Amino acid sequence: MTNFEQIADLERRYLLQTYNRYPVAFERGKGVFLYDTEGKKYLDFVSGLGVNALGHAHPRIVKTIREQSARLLHISNLYYHEYQGRLAEKLATLSGLDRVFFSNSGTEAIEGSIKLARLASHRIGGLEKSRLIGLEGSYHGRTFGAMSLTGQDKYRKGFEPLLEEVTFVPRNDVEALRAAVNDQTCAIVLEPIFGEGGIMECSVEFLQECRALADRCKAALIFDEIQCGLGRTGHLFAFQTFGVKPDIVAIAKPIAAGLPLGAFLAREEFASAISAGQHGTTFGGGPLATRVALEYLAIVEEENLLANVNKVGAYLQHELQQLVDGYAAAKEVRGRGFIQGIDLDIPSRPIVEQGLAQGVLFNSTQDTVVRFLPPFLLQEQHVDKGIRVLRKFLGKKRPKAA
Repeated sequence: MTNFEQIADLERRYLLQTYNRYPVAFERGKGVFLYDTEGKKYLDFVSGLGVNALGHAHPRIVKTIREQSARLLHISNLYYHEYQGRLAEKLATLSGLDRVFFSNSGTEAIEGSIKLARLASHRIGGLEKSRLIGLEGSYHGRTFGAMSLTGQDKYRKGFEPLLEEVTFVPRNDVEALRAAVNDQTCAIVLEPIFGEGGIMECSVEFLQECRALADRCKAALIFDEIQCGLGRTGHLFAFQTFGVKPDIVAIAKPIAAGLPLGAFLAREEFASAISAGQHGTTFGGGPLATRVALEYLAIVEEENLLANVNKVGAYLQHELQQLVDGYAAAKEVRGRGFIQGIDLDIPSRPIVEQGLAQGVLFNSTQDTVVRFLPPFLLQEQHVDKGIRVLRKFLGKKRPKAA
């Protein structure tokens, strides 16, 4: 039995079988590459589902983890340490929002955002002001509050009843949004760019209407930027890309460069609704994760990585569009920067499996979408390699126009 077979067999026997894993076990990574237990090298367009924005084993992150792990790992939120306040200040300054709460994950950041919106709304309109607006096709996480806002039946089925005060409207349908929002609405919750939903953008006009309606009804506008935020769009926050500022924004994935950390940021008007004892966490905002997150933000700035996301992201989009123009199986390119997808009229998982065999990691979502969430270090030659591999499996070329 090989090392990989031993790893897989142990999981099959003892782990809850909730993951449909690909047949590979990774041992180490460096930059935009991963290496499996047999030593094979893979170009990584997935970056741990958007977590490894700095690639693998970034020397500054490794150094920071080594230093901090030898000093202080955990003390609980009963006490102060030097990094949580500094990180909160940095995020507030960069976002233009006022206060921050640190969680362990993006799902927890969504849960906290909903709780905060409810508290603030009850202060204005009593218990009746508790209704939530979500978008069809959205994804916000796996806990009950987050599932209740997730507009995809496949994630909700079998776990009902969920929160009952949720109304779903189609993405970019302004009239449906207007019909759904009223004085009992406490929050409109959305991803500016759907991640698990297949890389679908909300239009600027739709987001502007969400902002106007939230203001009119004194509801919170909550952006879920867990996947699309912290640099993926070429701006640090996705809302900066679209020019519409939310009241609360949830972030997570890349912020601590692979360590578990999430957060929600809020305007003072909403943040002031919560008081001591009404929300908390054991692990969120610990000294190791928050110090690493400060280093992450410093690296993004000092290595000018957002400029790279914009430059190489535009190149990736151009090359994916060439596939759409050239191959019958490729339908549409969506997204921007380093959150992009190509929609196919064939299943995408076999493409991902074939890419794996060729040493390139792609991701499949919504059955027909190949999703790209690469590290911010990606270069044009890496895009070229990925496109060459994709091209092999797209089948017939489109007939050229006469």
